[in-house]
Amino acid sequence: METIYLTYPLTEEEIAEHARTQVVAIGQFDGLHLGHASVIESAVRVAAEQGLPSAVMTFHPHPKEVMKKGDYEGYLTPPTVKEKIIRQMGVDYLYIVEFNDDFSRVSPGDFVNGMLLPLGIHTAVVGFDFHFGYRGEGHAEMLRELSDYKLGVTIVPPLRVEGDKVSSSGIRLDLQEGNVKQIRRLLGRPYSLAGVVMHGEKRGRTIGFPTANLKLDEHYVLPRKGVYAVRVNHNDQVLQGVMNLGVKPTFHADETVPSIEIHLLDFNEDLYGKPLSVELIDFIREERRFASIDELVAQISNDAGTAKRILSNKD
Repeated sequence: METIYLTYPLTEEEIAEHARTQVVAIGQFDGLHLGHASVIESAVRVAAEQGLPSAVMTFHPHPKEVMKKGDYEGYLTPPTVKEKIIRQMGVDYLYIVEFNDDFSRVSPGDFVNGMLLPLGIHTAVVGFDFHFGYRGEGHAEMLRELSDYKLGVTIVPPLRVEGDKVSSSGIRLDLQEGNVKQIRRLLGRPYSLAGVVMHGEKRGRTIGFPTANLKLDEHYVLPRKGVYAVRVNHNDQVLQGVMNLGVKPTFHADETVPSIEIHLLDFNEDLYGKPLSVELIDFIREERRFASIDELVAQISNDAGTAKRILSNKD
């Protein structure tokens, strides 16, 4: 897969280099949940049927980040993660279009005639709720009209899991509640966080539970504060662990910025400066303040045992 970065308006050089008859799935695709996957898989299938290359067009930064929308809390799938997943789906080209203030004011018609048609798009594949252009005034059916019917359009219906429509907004709400098992069903994979292990307070080692303090490498949406059973990917190893996301109220009375600490089960190597990817498997309990260090240690021991039982389950 070739990744191509574009900025509107396209230059003559960009058009000459990248224009090709192709089938493109268009969307923000934050989360790359099963609904998004169905759109991209449809584009790959249509492209194969037509003997054309397949492509995905997405946008960065997130429009809500640029427009300063109050409910924006970060990415479900930052660009590097999104690119990796799309690469595994058999897509030939990934277009990442810069979303900025100027692009936010581009009309639906200018987007179609100034971006899609110059790139040689033969068929656009979009979700049922696709909107585009200034204030989202364009909708899926308008792609045909605005292109003077030069553009083929395939609209993919909503995907439902256990009767519920799969959506990024719904996944964000589930994260607020710590419903990571439900999120795993909607994504088709566990929700994950990635970063580098940094030096922390080193208090865990003094109480018998050393932790890896993770500094995230992207602006992720964080789940509910609390304790989670996790799987950790490190150097092609899959490790079991228990993660605490929170402000450590037993030790800090006024801390507001949450930290991520992971105690790895049956593992005792130096991880400082090493990258880790952490998959959230299940929520164990909410974060709380303990009356004593002994009470905290006992609870951590229980949490580790709970995590081991959860992670030993093969489902």
